[in-house]
Amino acid sequence: MLGMNCRNVQFINRYNDRSLYPLVDNKLRTKLLAHEYEVPTPRLRFVVREQHEIRDIQEQLSGMDNFVLKPAKGSGGKGILVITGREGERFVKSSGELLHLSDIRRHMSNTLAGLYSLGGAADVVIVEDLIALDDCFAGYSHEGVPDIRIIVFRGYPVMAMLRLATHASDGKANLHQGAVGVGLALDTGRCLNAVQYGRPIERHPETDKPLHDIEIDGWRDILLLAAQCHDMTGLGYIGTDLVLDRERGPQLLELNARPGLAIQVANGAGLLPRLRHIETLRERRRASPEVRVDYVMKRFAGGESPAGDVAAVDEVSRGAV
Repeated sequence: MLGMNCRNVQFINRYNDRSLYPLVDNKLRTKLLAHEYEVPTPRLRFVVREQHEIRDIQEQLSGMDNFVLKPAKGSGGKGILVITGREGERFVKSSGELLHLSDIRRHMSNTLAGLYSLGGAADVVIVEDLIALDDCFAGYSHEGVPDIRIIVFRGYPVMAMLRLATHASDGKANLHQGAVGVGLALDTGRCLNAVQYGRPIERHPETDKPLHDIEIDGWRDILLLAAQCHDMTGLGYIGTDLVLDRERGPQLLELNARPGLAIQVANGAGLLPRLRHIETLRERRRASPEVRVDYVMKRFAGGESPAGDVAAVDEVSRGAV
């Protein structure tokens, strides 16, 4: 089982050049970089950079029935506002709550002031398209769109989980806020295990749909997109957050240079043996994303864990995701 100190010293500090952190800590820079590398992301509608620009958002939002507002430098899901529709002049949140335009303006103003950003630094507001839920997730998420967290080490996807929003998580796919984590087999995208608040569960707490029936369509393409994020950023150890759009397919949502450890709890397996194995591979930098993905789908098939791998679950489950 990979612990926080080992992760920080032996993997994040060793394999992630700090000069590259702004590429992933700033979601706007990530999105622009992804466009340059032809990595698909939710369509960017516009960016609000200054307080005075907020006066004009009524015109910019006209014709947009659903969209997402997010801070460029936010973390842990803070400051993300998901609008799923309109009722007259009001906006409908994913929770069903109705907001006035003044509420949207206030949220934007707070974002620019740094209320949701790392360290309270001044920020910008990203306005992008809302993901259309893929049919394979019907009944598996509440008030939000599921995302797929994949840990990529030196270009190789090594562990994956599906994060399902709940009422407790306010429509956001963050485990520490109450979302459900579903460990996924790297060879098939099938459910291996499911947890909420670090405890095993079998059904979604709101929809009551059995979680062990989950199998994600187009799984190899999703792993391939995650592997390409290593080539795009140059970071050796990253968490990739992907979503499945009904019409556009896999999309990169964001990247994390310090991904949490609770993915191990969701999988019922530890990261460390897989990371050590990848460290032993030769010519890893020459391998294409396709070769790397095919390798892990075979090497880590079924999600089996070496003896002694499943341990210290309570400790790991307290880590941020």
